[in-house]
Amino acid sequence: MTHTRFSLSALAAATLFSFAVQAAPVEIKFSHVVAENTPKGQMALKFKSLVESTMGDKYEVKVYPNSQLFGDGKELEALILGDVHFIAPSLSKFSKYTKQLQLFDLPFLFKDMEAVDRFQQGPAGQSLLRSMEKKGILGLGYLHNGLKQLSSSDPLRVPADASGKKFRIMSSDVLAAQFEAVDAVPLKKPFSEVFTLLQTRAIDGQENTWSNIYSKKFFEVQPYITESNHGVLDYLVATSAFFWSDLPAEDRQQLQAALAESIAYGNAIAIEKAQADKQAIIDSGRSKVITINESERQQWVDAMKPVWQAFEKEIGAELIQAAIESNQG
Repeated sequence: MTHTRFSLSALAAATLFSFAVQAAPVEIKFSHVVAENTPKGQMALKFKSLVESTMGDKYEVKVYPNSQLFGDGKELEALILGDVHFIAPSLSKFSKYTKQLQLFDLPFLFKDMEAVDRFQQGPAGQSLLRSMEKKGILGLGYLHNGLKQLSSSDPLRVPADASGKKFRIMSSDVLAAQFEAVDAVPLKKPFSEVFTLLQTRAIDGQENTWSNIYSKKFFEVQPYITESNHGVLDYLVATSAFFWSDLPAEDRQQLQAALAESIAYGNAIAIEKAQADKQAIIDSGRSKVITINESERQQWVDAMKPVWQAFEKEIGAELIQAAIESNQG
């Protein structure tokens, strides 16, 4: 009898243990390479908060900012291998997996962020989210950072001022062509190395948004920033297609809703931060913000626009046309 009671107790304990193990929340790793006070950083934290407040019994989101887990050269590989579950790299980083997203690197394609938003939310932009699904990457939404500016150790007003200068770029053939079009020297370097490269004058300048220039303190080691608004720096919030397809349909729906709300939150911050961070840089007195006139701006446009045609075949003429039409909204 004692033996039977012991067996039943052991069975009950094993069942409870098994239930406890099964009930443990699934860990979702969200890796990114920027600071937590950026739109992307705030979006990721918002996603964590929303998921854990509504699905905390099922999922726990762990956010790894500032390249803590993987640098921007390894994030996509880590996603495909299942070492992380969510990432939000800049759109430039996906060129290895699809040439279509190179569209967003074309210089002077979008006149403002409203045009970018119209394109991304329209049919053409939404179709791009699934352009890498067969390769294991699924786009879930676009996150804004903002329009890019040019910083440099010397004043940049017209394309001739960039001649011979070394500029750090993301790993993008379009961005390389963009700088080569003004006789500059593009260097593909990780985001985490940019400050040191600027500080030591190993490079002369870089392109980035006000948010990144401020949060990463590039303005402290770059005496000049030209407000060029020449390109867009946005991110694609992506997950593993295999991880996503394995989730229950109801869970996918809830995670997608939390992500949509988080992205909207991050995009609102991006708009506010663009102006606030620009003003903070001006107020610091560390870097002079150069405003170019329409004639000077047109020189940049004329010099860089041939890049569109050079990549038209890879990207697709219809996609480029849809982007152009988004400027008319």
